[in-house]
Amino acid sequence: MKSQINRRIFLKTGYVTGCATLLSGKLSAFSFLQEETPDPKKLNYCGYKCPDNCKLLEASVKNDPALKKEVYETWKMQERHNVDFDADKIFCFGCKIDDKPLGVVVKKCTVRQYAIERKMDACIECQNLKTCEKELWQKFPGFHNTVIKMQESYIEAKS
Repeated sequence: MKSQINRRIFLKTGYVTGCATLLSGKLSAFSFLQEETPDPKKLNYCGYKCPDNCKLLEASVKNDPALKKEVYETWKMQERHNVDFDADKIFCFGCKIDDKPLGVVVKKCTVRQYAIERKMDACIECQNLKTCEKELWQKFPGFHNTVIKMQESYIEAKS
């Protein structure tokens, strides 16, 4: 039997506070719990679902150097991704976009590259997810475990 979680329980037990959480190393991917079954087409390649209020997206759309600098510092992009601040290079429009350039962090994402090469919409479709040792999973093993649980839910729903 599938367990369901309502919005109140979701908000009380854990909230993905945006890409800052992903990039800060405190990632917990509870965003998939908002839907009954994870949909690979609605997820990023790694299984994360960017929030509507993402500060880096806002800074990118507005092309606001001050807001980009704030996000860069808050998310510790220098130490986590070895990226120097350059307002022209610090931006993100998401990882599944066709009509905009890719941000420097998205370009480096090996999970994204792997999923694209194998024509997957998200990692929850990958048979090798449990044993995958991509850098993202090494940095965020808790997130990896959450995505594996998402995959189990996805597979259960398909069968």
